[in-house]
Amino acid sequence: MVPGAKKRPVQEFLNVLVFRPLAHLVVLLLYRTRVRPHHLVLFHTFLVLLAARLIHLGQDVPAAFLLQLKTVLDNADGQLARLRGEVTELGRYLDTELDLLGNLLLFLALGARTGAWELAFAGFLVFTLVQSYDFNLERLYREARGLPLPPEERDPPTLLLAFLRGVYRFLFLPQDRGIRALEGFVLRRFRLVPERFWDEWALAGVVNLGLTTQLFFLGVFLLFQSPEAYLTFVLLQALYLVLWYLWRILRAIPSPR
Repeated sequence: MVPGAKKRPVQEFLNVLVFRPLAHLVVLLLYRTRVRPHHLVLFHTFLVLLAARLIHLGQDVPAAFLLQLKTVLDNADGQLARLRGEVTELGRYLDTELDLLGNLLLFLALGARTGAWELAFAGFLVFTLVQSYDFNLERLYREARGLPLPPEERDPPTLLLAFLRGVYRFLFLPQDRGIRALEGFVLRRFRLVPERFWDEWALAGVVNLGLTTQLFFLGVFLLFQSPEAYLTFVLLQALYLVLWYLWRILRAIPSPR
């Protein structure tokens, strides 16, 4: 485990193999500087905005590079915060909400570049759903086993924090509630075993479609100058999610006595 890395029941493969070790090198360089985690969040968000503009202009190779650099820094901000004891509520909201903004602008750029606006809109919805499932399924996994949830810092009240909380409640809370309501309904309707419905295999099915993996594959498609093919790749994940969900249900049906 890389020092300062976020502890999760299931890790994203590309993070463990590539991006977290690279991020740790960045953390070692920055640890004794005045650079704070939120500085990295703002900088890697700028890189995504720049990458989106480059995609729009057809500059695919530099855009692909910037997206991978963004992922390295996205890993580094969390590592730096945990190693220094600088994890904050403000930083958590800022990171989550600016990631959403960056994702939106990437899909707007893909839509403008390809002219396939319907594909880009649907792709953004699928992309966002996968990220939301990643977050919520881990919490359900912990709750089913009586494990503690990751600690959530509470900062002193400020206008900026109040604004970011409001944005989260408006944009993310309905997604969280919807996913948890669906999961609970399916669990009760089919009388599933919670420890099997929310196990490591179920988590692995969405963890490895996390933001790191998505941006890695967007970079690969951009290197081949095939942005529209990436939109198709994302939309195929909707079919995958349906099959993954059916598989989870079948695995969690109680064995006959």
